[in-house]
Amino acid sequence: MATKRTGHRGKSASSRAYKKNASAAAKKRAYDRAYSKKKYGSKAGDTAKKRQHNKDSAARWKARKKAGIAGKGGPDMSHTKSGRMVKEGRTKNRGRNGKNGRSTKK
Repeated sequence: MATKRTGHRGKSASSRAYKKNASAAAKKRAYDRAYSKKKYGSKAGDTAKKRQHNKDSAARWKARKKAGIAGKGGPDMSHTKSGRMVKEGRTKNRGRNGKNGRSTKK
């Protein structure tokens, strides 16, 4: 039998304090946004970029599933010039950054 929960479930002392003080809560949200952007890059704060990043991640995962290597390690999925994704060795794919960091797709 499950134990009975008591007290302020989900209501920490800090959350109660921020609920009472709107200006402090706004200051904390601004700090959290800046921290998140610094830690996770520009995709963290911008929802349009975040959606595009998630869409790209889903496409890569779908390609890995189709190739039968999803969740198993193995080779990378590399983009070709035509937009297809093919299996390629990790060192070859990640080493091909081209001159001045520009991609030189297969």
